[in-house]
Amino acid sequence: MNLTEHTDQSNTLMSLVEELYPLNRSITGDGVRQTLKIIEKRLPLTIHEVATGTKVLDWEVPNEWNIRDAWVKNSKGEKIIDFKESNLHVLNYSTPIHKKVNLSELTAHVFTLPEHPTWIPYRTSYYNENWGFCMRHADFLELKEDEYEVFIDADLAAGHLTYGEFYHQGELTEEFLLVTHICHPSLANDNLTGISVAAHLGAMLQTQQTRYSYRILFLPVTIGAITWLSINEAKLNRIKFGLVLSLLGDNGPFHYKKSRRGDTLIDTIVETYFEHSSAASELLPFSPYGYDERQFCSPGFNLPVGRLTRAVHGEFPEYHTSADNLTFINQTKLNESFEVIKELIVMAENDKTYYNTNPKGEPQLGRRGLFKTIGGQRNTKNFQMALLWVLNLSDGENSLIDISKKSGLDFSSINEATQSLLAVNLLQEVELIN
Repeated sequence: MNLTEHTDQSNTLMSLVEELYPLNRSITGDGVRQTLKIIEKRLPLTIHEVATGTKVLDWEVPNEWNIRDAWVKNSKGEKIIDFKESNLHVLNYSTPIHKKVNLSELTAHVFTLPEHPTWIPYRTSYYNENWGFCMRHADFLELKEDEYEVFIDADLAAGHLTYGEFYHQGELTEEFLLVTHICHPSLANDNLTGISVAAHLGAMLQTQQTRYSYRILFLPVTIGAITWLSINEAKLNRIKFGLVLSLLGDNGPFHYKKSRRGDTLIDTIVETYFEHSSAASELLPFSPYGYDERQFCSPGFNLPVGRLTRAVHGEFPEYHTSADNLTFINQTKLNESFEVIKELIVMAENDKTYYNTNPKGEPQLGRRGLFKTIGGQRNTKNFQMALLWVLNLSDGENSLIDISKKSGLDFSSINEATQSLLAVNLLQEVELIN
């Protein structure tokens, strides 16, 4: 596979989602390690372990959490909540507990969704020690005054935060950064789709000779990004483009959240792409709320990192519930997300600046064979106009993205025209200093 060919990867993408779905993940622990080992079957990773208590910016790496089992039984010994039925049943990062409680104490530690009584919510307590269970509201309403036995077999102790990193060396040390979070248990769209797309993009990139270098981070949300930024601050100036990837398999339109600066090259690339794409999309301004784009775009870093999703986090009913399951994923949309990000990478790779080598008057294209090329194009007029726009604006100041925006023509047409003009020596690249 290469960057420019389009193939249906939907089954391959979905197979990784399905393999990862049963695992219980959190911001630390063996579920994260198991997830990274599965990704490693497809993509070579460097696995990093950062010890509990390590100072990372204004935070510290927390205790590691691992859970083996959990349940609630009534006085008849019947399990009314069972972690083995769904790992969403336990408040993520719950402290270990084994005791008997009355209904009042139990309900103080139970979370439900009254508006969706058959769904289990996903709730966490990473930095505030607590124990709890999540259950269907319909089942909650069936609870009666009784003595209940609660049991959470878990460890919350010094350990490590684990994350994975893929790096592909290009011609330049400048980097295209892709980031996806790996901490959510059994939530398919959020974010097994991001993990799968990122892993398969990495597998594709490692087979290519690329202009830019590529770094893909598989991180626990918030604390993972903060940890990586703290450890790698000295090389952040290499990041030229960045995308946080999540929520890529639902039926919604694409949503691109701009970087904090709002006018970085990745912002321009994405905006230019969707101006000419048939895919429904919406551009969102930056806000300091969301996924890890807010860490990379914090004022002390202010990196050129945007966020690409389909649905917007927190704005669809299935978000952080058991309804975000495998049936919620549309494989066609997941494959489309993969292809869109490939196109964005192609645009970044090919967005160069050129000089017209024959700038005085319009060069004679016919004797260079370009009129024959024009005659063979499916969209002759677009290709001819692309040739003229590239020749006119290749003055050493306008990149191909600039030309696409100014001409109103899609980037692929501009790039195709550029390659044709290069073949007859009518363009010369402006050399970049790395």
